[in-house]
Amino acid sequence: MAGTVRRGEARVLDLPGRIATEVASAATGATSSTVRLVEIAPGTARRGPHVHDGFEEVIHVLEGKGVLRTDGGDHPLAPGDTALVPPGERHQTVNTGDGTLALFCVFPVADIRPGTREFESWDGA
Repeated sequence: MAGTVRRGEARVLDLPGRIATEVASAATGATSSTVRLVEIAPGTARRGPHVHDGFEEVIHVLEGKGVLRTDGGDHPLAPGDTALVPPGERHQTVNTGDGTLALFCVFPVADIRPGTREFESWDGA
């Protein structure tokens, strides 16, 4: 059955260096997707690189300026840009601007936790 998740009702995740609000996932009844709104404030501690095993991540920039660091190099991010991170590729999103970097992130699985590996740094990955 269709439904609506209001942002104030969504689950806010405890992730380093960002506010991540999970608006759709297995927790809200989704069976094959996760959607997160991610806000990274300027000057916050960075989340280390991470990998999603077996599924991709689509990142759409709503506002702000940043860079997507990947195994293949750095990719500048600006409002309206959409990045596709293939399964298994290390990546890290960094705010490089003066304001909040706001992202709309989509994953084609209902729970990303089992397939996500976090690293402290690029050297440790």
